[in-house]
Amino acid sequence: MQAVNLHNETKVGLLYALKAFTEKATGEMLLPVKRQSKDEKEPAPRAASVFLARLPDMQSFEKKAPFILHQVVTGEDGIGNVNKGTGMQIRREMQSTCVVRSVFCVYCKDEQEGGLLLLNLMEEMRMALLQYPTMLNKVFELDLNEGISQMVYPETEERGTAPFYLGEMVTQWKLPTIKRLDGARVAQGLPPTDPATVLRRIERP
Repeated sequence: MQAVNLHNETKVGLLYALKAFTEKATGEMLLPVKRQSKDEKEPAPRAASVFLARLPDMQSFEKKAPFILHQVVTGEDGIGNVNKGTGMQIRREMQSTCVVRSVFCVYCKDEQEGGLLLLNLMEEMRMALLQYPTMLNKVFELDLNEGISQMVYPETEERGTAPFYLGEMVTQWKLPTIKRLDGARVAQGLPPTDPATVLRRIERP
């Protein structure tokens, strides 16, 4: 199995960077934990665990609460305008974006308190993202033009999901620009960039 590169500039790298950011942003918030059958006493409150892509076991989400799950849901690559210059000077280059869905889940016996704990956890994350939107891990940028959308899952049936409370946050991220290769040179077995051209640029006064 190929090892995961934790420091790459792809969507995988974004998730790992977001995990580290989330743990730092919400790590001081201690939340109730549901007592399991094997527990001899009530478990101590703890910070929300952070998972990527999927829960280790989707059927036992109740055992994982409190948790935050970050998932990549869509991605887009295309040529777009770079906001530099005007008129004919506007540059067009490859742009890549990624939409991340973040699911929040908390546990609490008291339904009112549980709802407030969920909202508080989501607010901690929202405020941290808005305070430091420019670069995540010095690589990924939050797209504030798209904003941050949030939703607390509505109750269903008589008591909904209580004593578990869930919500989600959707954010869009700008990924590092992918440098395109010169296809004609590569097809001929040559380096994608002409070394002589690069050398002339360096020597140019």
